[in-house]
Amino acid sequence: MAKKGTGYAAIAAELRQRIQDGELTPGDRLPSLREVCEEHGVATTTANRAFQMLKREGLTLARPGVGTVVAGPLSNNIHARVRLHEATGRALGGGEVSRILSVGTVGADDLVAPRLGVAPGTPVHMRQRVVSRAGNPVHLSSSYYPDYVIAVTPELTEPTSTGGSRELAAERLGSAQDHVLEEVTSRLATEAEKGALGLTAGDVVITQVVRTVTLADGRVVEVAVKTTSGATVLRWSTSLQ
Repeated sequence: MAKKGTGYAAIAAELRQRIQDGELTPGDRLPSLREVCEEHGVATTTANRAFQMLKREGLTLARPGVGTVVAGPLSNNIHARVRLHEATGRALGGGEVSRILSVGTVGADDLVAPRLGVAPGTPVHMRQRVVSRAGNPVHLSSSYYPDYVIAVTPELTEPTSTGGSRELAAERLGSAQDHVLEEVTSRLATEAEKGALGLTAGDVVITQVVRTVTLADGRVVEVAVKTTSGATVLRWSTSLQ
């Protein structure tokens, strides 16, 4: 618990920890500015700076008529993952667990190849994992890496979770993550996807997110194909700076 009269960074750290520990879950309302001011003995401007820090990290959002609430699962929000990793060294939120399903070399298909800038069929390294929260699958992810990424992060060839593989690769390559292109569509789940996500209905519509992450020096560090239950059709590009 932060002490009375403490600074905004310590207040933000306390609230961040409560989110990571699962004490505050997606949709939960955070204490109001007044409550934070009274609890910590600070001015409104200090409490507001703490709230703004959490918002910039992608951990919270404003909900009209409710107040500030915890944002959705961190693993589904790349901006939140990057900010969380910068602040804590972790890329997954509290209560989230990553389990590697398979690793190995595959031929880049027509979806992945152009995003990695290679010809279809070119050998690339693939890691597939499922992320769960409180024992329930959140999403299935297949990440693809070019040779120069594997050269500096040989850990990615092992069937163990690094807790932030893209962040580790960017650090080893000496170039920060600069921007991400997210292409989101809906389609029917394959039987393998249904099994991994715990879906039992006959025809299940899922959301597919193809994320291409580019470093500041222009190199692509990862192409990830993620699937989760639900349906939407969106496409956007987000700065990671």
